[in-house]
Amino acid sequence: MTTAILGAGALGCTIGAALTEAGHDTWLIGRPGPHVDALRTDGLRVDDDTGSRTIAVQATADPAEAGVADLVIVLVKSFQTQEAMHAARALVGPQTAVLSLQNGLGHEDLLSAAIGGEHVLLGSTLVGGVLLGPGHIRTGTADRQTWIGEVDGPGTPRAHAVASLLTSAGLPTSVSDDMASTRWEKLLINVATGAIAALTGLTYGQLAGQPLLLATASDAVAEAMAVAAAAGVRLSTNDPTLVWARAAEGLSGDFKTSMLQSVERGQPTEIDVINGAVVRIGKRYGVPTPVNNTLVALVKGLERANSDKRRETVA
Repeated sequence: MTTAILGAGALGCTIGAALTEAGHDTWLIGRPGPHVDALRTDGLRVDDDTGSRTIAVQATADPAEAGVADLVIVLVKSFQTQEAMHAARALVGPQTAVLSLQNGLGHEDLLSAAIGGEHVLLGSTLVGGVLLGPGHIRTGTADRQTWIGEVDGPGTPRAHAVASLLTSAGLPTSVSDDMASTRWEKLLINVATGAIAALTGLTYGQLAGQPLLLATASDAVAEAMAVAAAAGVRLSTNDPTLVWARAAEGLSGDFKTSMLQSVERGQPTEIDVINGAVVRIGKRYGVPTPVNNTLVALVKGLERANSDKRRETVA
């Protein structure tokens, strides 16, 4: 099975490295620039609990170079989804499965508009990665589970085939018959960790030592759980404190959330499809979400400050 990973960032490279080392034909598709140049010239340097190694990977900024894939794993930022998928149409043939492993909610609609709903699979992963520099990542894959499934309804043969592929690469993957609930389970983790880490600059380990921040995280998750219940979504727990434990499980204390990594690079975040999704859906069902609303406002303010700094630097 030929796999193209659309979005060669930290998580894309983590999954791409696992698939490549397992012997699967895998392409990393990224934006033109130093990172893709380093991947093509020097390979992908991977740091993990076993040490550091360099993997020869197939990487390109031109999807046409990779050609039609059996599987496209979408890992671009949510606000880049439609533009990136339109630009990567060369990857998609009549039988191509397109799997979103992105954070947040609503990507199925964006992908369906870009390439047709018949191609789309949804997924949720606890696998982590940090981009340390061009062509250089630190991974967190040990005991980190992934779930995939159809947008609606039970698992299909293609979903099971993709799950087998990922599992064979050391990325344990199960097929979910209810991806709506599965995606909400991951959303709760992002709600608990993403915005607070982005605003404070703290890693997983540092957050764990701050009771006031953990209490705020639990309040945000409790709101999200109430919204999920109003929307008819079945969750595996109604205890917000368990979500934080699940978020940090299997990751070293110095791991950073993807939202914090975006802030540190001066890039926009995915706040709109994470805490912002809780706020929007809460309004739809009349569920108040003051903590999430505050977190969205603060992250938006931080994005504005970073944007102003970039403009001042250019000027």
